[in-house]
Amino acid sequence: MSDEGWRAEAEELRSLAPRHVLFLCVANSARSQMAEGIARSLAPAGVTISSAGSRPSRVNPLAIRALDEIGVDIRGHRSRSVASISPDGVDAVVTLCAEEVCPAFLGAARRVHWGLPDPAGAGRTDEEQLRAFRDVRDELRRRLAVVFAR
Repeated sequence: MSDEGWRAEAEELRSLAPRHVLFLCVANSARSQMAEGIARSLAPAGVTISSAGSRPSRVNPLAIRALDEIGVDIRGHRSRSVASISPDGVDAVVTLCAEEVCPAFLGAARRVHWGLPDPAGAGRTDEEQLRAFRDVRDELRRRLAVVFAR
């Protein structure tokens, strides 16, 4: 997606002033977990932020490490199934899948798609993998700063 495309969607989400934002990807282990952590650090009080996946697994340790580097702690996060999220009250859904088929979410929420590469499958070395997590983290932070600009 072009810079203008995601920015327009982020601006729209900001103007919507959602009370509950849900981030979705397949495993709910990396992208959606990082998005949840970053969004919680930026969102105003009273906004609910959550994440889920169609095939939840566990929070990737590199996601935890990448967010630690910016002062966001997601150690207490757990992967959740999208089926466990009630559509009632969810105002906005952000899907983050790139190569995979994103989970479906029922309900009347505004949906946007920010296809970001899965950092868990990137790189051969530990440093290359961590770089991929940092890249996704930084992109999420850039986009969510627009959504939750004060």
